[in-house]
Amino acid sequence: MVQKKMALPLSLLLICALALILIQQGLLGISLTAPSPYNTYTLQALAWREGRAHLAQDVPHLELAIFEGRYYVSFPPVPSVPIYFLTFIFGAGVPDGLMVLLYALISVFVLWKLLYRKGFTSFAAAAWSFLALFASSLLPLTLSGAVWYQAQVLGLMLILIAAERLDAGKPFWGLVCYALSVGCRPFNALYGPLLLILCLGPRLAGKKSFKYLLMQLLPGLLAGLLIAALYGWYNAIRFGSPLEFGHNHLPEFSFQGGTQFSLAHVGKNVRDYLFALPFIRTGQGLTLRIFGFSLFLANPVLLLMVIWAAALGITKKIKLEQVLIFVFFMVHLFLLLLHRTFGGFQFGARYAVDLLPYAMLFLARRERKSITIAEAAVMLAGLAFSVYGSLTVHL
Repeated sequence: MVQKKMALPLSLLLICALALILIQQGLLGISLTAPSPYNTYTLQALAWREGRAHLAQDVPHLELAIFEGRYYVSFPPVPSVPIYFLTFIFGAGVPDGLMVLLYALISVFVLWKLLYRKGFTSFAAAAWSFLALFASSLLPLTLSGAVWYQAQVLGLMLILIAAERLDAGKPFWGLVCYALSVGCRPFNALYGPLLLILCLGPRLAGKKSFKYLLMQLLPGLLAGLLIAALYGWYNAIRFGSPLEFGHNHLPEFSFQGGTQFSLAHVGKNVRDYLFALPFIRTGQGLTLRIFGFSLFLANPVLLLMVIWAAALGITKKIKLEQVLIFVFFMVHLFLLLLHRTFGGFQFGARYAVDLLPYAMLFLARRERKSITIAEAAVMLAGLAFSVYGSLTVHL
């Protein structure tokens, strides 16, 4: 009986998620199986097959790093790993959009699983998983296999798996997925200490010794360090530095005078990505701001997290683990605000997708294991706005 109660909401969740993406792709004329023209990761995988870390030639419409006269992929390498194996089947025509769709579906399933384990009913877990992920800047990313979208959706999926596995007491795969997520989005490194604290705290309170827990974590920690060493090695053979993934060698930063990360960017980014309204007035009337607006309007679950934290703080009912989640969220947000573009052409604030797991970790640890009418109304309005934004951005 329990399995049947779980199966129906989970099935509806996955069907709704799949339908939401496929319907939008159909309306936009996007093929699920055609490769994206921004297939940077496929080109990198094909170069690997030929024993090279660099591409054979420049591809002008892609963001490629130029170093010592060679052209390199300017993004962390993990998304190329699954693509590598698929090139043996599809060659240069890997359906990268299909890969992004699968990453999104896995994400909603894993989030449902985490919330269900934390005491949410199967229906409540399904509702929150669907709305938290798709009433956000994530939705437009699921419609295309473009290089930027692959990295963010895969990075999100891996962090959610890491959180779910560590919460389930399966630290090896949790730590491996965490390490792999850093190879998609380097600032995801911030999740590591937080997830370990959230995992270790309850177990230490349960009288298990620190030495016992360390031995449980050791295989995963070693695997994570090995993955980190591989990143360092790959960066070193390409750019001469184990910490350089390639963005600093993009022409806009290496010889056109731009600065990738700087305190000078913070003021503009705060104005645009925390407080800016979604629409601007043009000669044709109100138009969606396609170079960014408030991340809280584009990602209402983040706004709700701020409200939850403030309400709990005022009533002095906030827990230490919730405080830690919010502090890590603020640190991560500040680091993103240092970036020159915060995502460029986008719906809302594309980099805010990296912040979504904080809201989900906070949600999983609050006392109310349901969704209120007010919360549902906010999230459904956000979903409608995200659908509109997805269609507008991709037209």
